[in-house]
Amino acid sequence: MQADPTPFPDTDLSDGGASVRLRQGALGRLSSRFQGGHRVRLLSGGDQLFPAMEQALAAARTEVWLATYIFCDDPAGRRMADALVATAARGVQVSVVVDGFGSNGRIAVLRHWFAGSGVRLEVFRPLERWWAWLQPGQLRRMHQKLFAVDGAQAFVGGINVIDDRFDIQHGWSEAPRLDFAIGVEGPVALEVQHLAQALWTRAAVARRGWREEALLLARSAEPVQRTLELVRELRTRPPADGGRVRRTLGWLRDTVVGPRGAGRAQALRALAALAPVRAALVVRDNFTQRRAIERAYIEAIVNARERVDIACSYFYPGRLFRRALRRAAARGVRVRLLMQGRIDYRIAGLAARVLYEELRGSGIAIHEYTPAFLHAKVAVVDGHWVTVGSSNIDPLSLLLNLEANVVVIDPEVAAGLLARLDAAFAAATEVTRPVLHPGLRGWAARGLVAWVANVYLRLAGIAGRY
Repeated sequence: MQADPTPFPDTDLSDGGASVRLRQGALGRLSSRFQGGHRVRLLSGGDQLFPAMEQALAAARTEVWLATYIFCDDPAGRRMADALVATAARGVQVSVVVDGFGSNGRIAVLRHWFAGSGVRLEVFRPLERWWAWLQPGQLRRMHQKLFAVDGAQAFVGGINVIDDRFDIQHGWSEAPRLDFAIGVEGPVALEVQHLAQALWTRAAVARRGWREEALLLARSAEPVQRTLELVRELRTRPPADGGRVRRTLGWLRDTVVGPRGAGRAQALRALAALAPVRAALVVRDNFTQRRAIERAYIEAIVNARERVDIACSYFYPGRLFRRALRRAAARGVRVRLLMQGRIDYRIAGLAARVLYEELRGSGIAIHEYTPAFLHAKVAVVDGHWVTVGSSNIDPLSLLLNLEANVVVIDPEVAAGLLARLDAAFAAATEVTRPVLHPGLRGWAARGLVAWVANVYLRLAGIAGRY
């Protein structure tokens, strides 16, 4: 189907003479486009996501791609590993990439689980040697959670491969963490697969020391297409080191392009007849889509007319984001934020709380979720705009990490997520008084958070006002 442009018009965030035109301004262009022809389902936690993934694995015919920040060695992780191994044993190409920091300490176990199975495991920016910790690039992590099967079915969200009731820092608990994922069938599923392929390929190529080719492939969300383009270019204009590049491209063709079954084309033709649920994959990278997710959020907020509901585990937005929230509340939009009540990282909890009074003073309702750990990164705007993904609303997600969200324009999907958020808000505690000491100590806390964020961003190579 024909891709539709983003439904939001140009946005003006003027403030005392300083004007920001979002389409041409500070956040760049939102490159993702909405497409119709999708079947979408909302999944709560690993309790719903993992059985759905296992069902997709059982039906896989040609290829499976999994990219995750954390692949834990707990019972849930072992069950998923066994399902991946069983799928590879049927002749399906299974490729897994995990983040070297998020899965640090568990990579040896994963290699043992997958040894000799046919599952191709890669590690994104590994930290196996002490000097790797001294490289500024290591602060930019692969935080996405992507799973794609045969280019026709995919899952995107904030859920790692880890039991809902297990926390790496705090151990086991009775209540499952609050988290979500989106299952999608349709054109976006193929985009998710291309993205997961790009991540796996980037890790595999970097491990082999082919830096130039890794950069070329990392700039593309479609490594298969880019590989074929490089092959054609090589045939017409061989470089000086043609032998090395030819060997590299041969390996990429054999290991990345992989099987191209006829089942995918049949599945995509069938999906074209589905109800026209519009969806877009919005990716944050360090090349051409540096602030795409932040921009998607702000465009939705500034065009909101009735309500904005956001649930986010780590919340420390920049000035444009906060301004959009304040102005939405000022024009009568009901704005609710669901924050962590059970804090897993103290500095992250403090970062959110130093902004409470500024936001509450603008009429924004803030609730802290206490029944369990909150790990969700979702939002609903005006009962039709939904985003579910891996991106928090903080400097790490919005400026550094590789992130991926799905944005859906559909009232039914929005109603489903809103019902679950309403239940979470009802179980949370609304913040009605200052949570930090007023006066000098409160300003000191805010200054400390700003200083830590600024130092971290500068170490990672990011300058300028956030």
